[in-house]
Amino acid sequence: MADESNAGPVAAAVVTDTEMKPSTTKKRRSPRPQKASAGPAQANTPAAKRRGYTEQEKSEKLKQIETQVSEGSTLKDAIKSAGISEQTYYHWKSAAKPGEQKGTKDPGPLPAGDDLAALVELEEENQRLRKLLAEKLRAENAELRKRLGLD
Repeated sequence: MADESNAGPVAAAVVTDTEMKPSTTKKRRSPRPQKASAGPAQANTPAAKRRGYTEQEKSEKLKQIETQVSEGSTLKDAIKSAGISEQTYYHWKSAAKPGEQKGTKDPGPLPAGDDLAALVELEEENQRLRKLLAEKLRAENAELRKRLGLD
């Protein structure tokens, strides 16, 4: 019970401590100085404005890239010199092929040179011949199994 009688002065001491602390207010900052008037310059050249190309400009850039690649330049360098991104190049290239459907299997990008085009043709013929050989081997295997009485 003695503790209860001492509670009064302690509470008064706490109150006096809070009264003695100075109030802490935030310092006010001075307003930021305005930048030089760059309003008209920004209006003329916005940073991320989308550039729309006409169909003729698109086809010219695609032809430019194809000629640079056929002259020995890499595809990335040719795209960079045309001033477009790789994604834009492939998007334009796919849009330029109206005969293809989205559901068909894409054989990949066509090679630029005559030697590479001949190589692609040889690879296609090689696949065709492998299929023929597999069919003949299956037929001979089935015939052999008949002769041996395994079927």
